[in-house]
Amino acid sequence: MKNTANILLVDDEPGMLRYIRTLLEVDDYKVATASTGEEALQRVQAGVQPDLVLLDLLMPGLDGLQTLEKLRQLKPNLKVVMLSCVGDTRKVVQAMRLGAYDYLTKPFQKVELDTVINQCLGANQQNYPGEVEELADDIFFVAASPAMRKLRSEAALVANVDIPVLMLGESGTGKEVMARLIHKLSPRAHRTFLKVNCAAVPADLLESELFGYEAGAFTGANHPKPGKFELCNKGTILLDEIGEMPTSLQAKLLHILQDGQFSRLGSRSVIKADVRILAATNINIPEALATKQLREDLYYRLNAFTLQVPPLRERKEEIPILLKHFMSHQSERYARSPLPITPDMLEACLAYSWPGNLRELGNFVKRYLVLGDEKLAINELKPKTDGSGAQFDSAAQEAGNGAGGGLKSLARSAKDEAEAEAISKALDQTNWNRKQAAALLKISYKALLYKIRQYGIADRKNPQRLSAGA
Repeated sequence: MKNTANILLVDDEPGMLRYIRTLLEVDDYKVATASTGEEALQRVQAGVQPDLVLLDLLMPGLDGLQTLEKLRQLKPNLKVVMLSCVGDTRKVVQAMRLGAYDYLTKPFQKVELDTVINQCLGANQQNYPGEVEELADDIFFVAASPAMRKLRSEAALVANVDIPVLMLGESGTGKEVMARLIHKLSPRAHRTFLKVNCAAVPADLLESELFGYEAGAFTGANHPKPGKFELCNKGTILLDEIGEMPTSLQAKLLHILQDGQFSRLGSRSVIKADVRILAATNINIPEALATKQLREDLYYRLNAFTLQVPPLRERKEEIPILLKHFMSHQSERYARSPLPITPDMLEACLAYSWPGNLRELGNFVKRYLVLGDEKLAINELKPKTDGSGAQFDSAAQEAGNGAGGGLKSLARSAKDEAEAEAISKALDQTNWNRKQAAALLKISYKALLYKIRQYGIADRKNPQRLSAGA
C-alpha cells in the first residue's frame, strides 16, 4: 500500500538527513527537508503542508525547542516528533511540555522510526474505545475519551525518560493505574513495581517501611530489615498520598531524589538506590505548600513532569466500557452470572456525577451483582432529599428498612447528623489534615475519606474543596 503522507524532516547534519530521508522514501512517503529551524518555518509559511515533522532537538541558530514552539503557533494540531541524543533528558521533557507528540533517540533503527510514524499517522495505531488495556490483576487502563487518550500518550512519552512524575487528581480517579502504565511502558518494566501508601502507614513506621532498619535501631528491631527502596532497586516505586508524608521524611526523600542515596535506621553506612520515583496525591498543592504540609523543594523535585488525571464525570464516554469490564471481572471473581447493563441503568450511570470516581463505580457494580436488584441499584444513583451524594450502603439500608420514615429512619438521620458534625469538628481542629482527624476520631483513614464523601463535608475555610478528592 502506497503511503501518501507528507513528512517534513529537519536536521542540520547532512549525513543524518540523507539517512532518514532514505528510510522514509523506501516506504513511499513524500519527504521535504530543511537544514535549520528557520528554513523549516519558511517552508511551512510558504505552503508546505506536512502531516508530520521530524525535528532535530540540537541545531545551531533556532534550536529544536524554539522551532517546535513556533511550528505549534503556526499549526497548533501539527504532530512533531523530536530527534534527540541520549543526554538530552531535560530538553525532551521541555519538548513534551511544548506539545511534541513523541521522540526518537539517535541513533535509531528503521523499525523504531516506523513505529513512531505509525502511531502519529494512525496506521496500526492502538485505539482504546471499547478496548481495555490490562496492566495487572484487576488493574486496567481505559482511554475512550480525548482527555485519557492524551494522558496515555504523555505517559508513553515520559515512561522512557527516567525522571520523577507527579500524578494529581481526585481520590479514585486511577493515579495508581497511571503509575503502573508508566512502569509497564518503561525500560524498567521487567523489574519490581512497589506501591507505598504514605497515609495508610503510621508516621513512626513509615520511615522504617521505606528505608529499612538495622538490628537494635529501636525496641523490637531484633533483625535487620531492608526497606522498600532496597527491595525496589532498578525498579519503580509509587509513593501514594505523598502529601501525607511527615515533613521530616520528606527531607530524607529529597536526599534520594538528589543523590540516589539513603541510610537505614540505625546505620551510618550509605546505600545507593537506583529507583524511579513516581508520586501521587489528591491534596490542594498551593495550600499544602503555603501551610508547609509539603516541602517546596521536594515538590519541585517531584514535579519534573505532572500528569493530571481527570475525574470520571469529565470522561463519561468511558462509563459503558467500565461497567462492562467491572461486571465481567466481578462476575468471574464471585462465580456469578453477569447481570445485564440495561438502557435504564446506563442512563442513570451517565447522569450520576460519581464523586468517588472509578472506585465508586467498581463498588456499585459489585453490589449490583451481589444483590441482583436493578431498581435498587438505579435508586442509589438518584439524589437524596438533603442534596448530598447518594451512596449504595445508605440506599440499601433504606430499601431494607422500608420507604416510609418511622423510628429507624429518624434514628439513622440523627446518627448521621451527629457523625457528620463530629467529623467536621475534627477536620477543623486539625486544619483539614485528614490523617490526624482520623486518629482523633479513632477510625481508619479510608473510613474517614468514605464518610467525608458520604456526608458531602466541605472545608469551611475553603468551601470549594469538597470531599476527600479536593
